Parts: sequence; C-alpha cells; structure tokens
Amino acid sequence: MFCLIVSKEIKSDIVFENEHVSAFKDINPQAPVHILIVSKKHLKSLAETGPEDVPLLGEMQRAAVELAARYKLDDGFRLVVNNGREAGQSVDHLHYHLLGGRRLKWPPG
Repeated sequence: MFCLIVSKEIKSDIVFENEHVSAFKDINPQAPVHILIVSKKHLKSLAETGPEDVPLLGEMQRAAVELAARYKLDDGFRLVVNNGREAGQSVDHLHYHLLGGRRLKWPPG
C-alpha cells in the first residue's frame, strides 16, 4: 500500500518528499501530529536493511527532525519504528511514526 502512496497511485496528504523519503499524515492518528515517514526504496522492515541503507535511514531521521520543526514540536516528539507483527507492524514497508503535539506516556505499549 505504501508503494502506491509513494508512486501517487493512491492519494495521500503528503507533507514531505525528497528523492529517498515520502512523509504523509496517518489516516488513523494516535496524536495531534502523526506522520508516517516512508522509505521510497521498498524494504519490508528495519530488520531487512543492510549497511548500504545507512544513508537512507539517516534521510528518514532527518525528515523527522525537519517535520518536527515544521509542526512546532518544540516540547518533544517521538519517532517510532515497529518491526514485525509482535511489535505492531501492520504494513510490510519500512516506515517511522512521528508523534507529537501532546504529552506522550511511557512505556508506550
């Protein structure tokens, strides 16, 4: 599904995009700001990445920082990656959740 969003075959509220990363608002937000940061390279999960993907992972984290600044998450934000079904991953495509805009509790799960 994320591949179809990245290729713009499925409409989404895209809020950030560069050569390697696309970011869009989650359709089921868990916080006032809930953005999915998606790798344009199809990787099923974080565990599927290799040494060649280190620059891509850095791009994804930089996108999170830029989006946090844009959405004025000065008091804090959370960046989450779920890896596998037991961790809550429901879409087999590497993505991060950027969450903020309210006090986030710990532990999360």
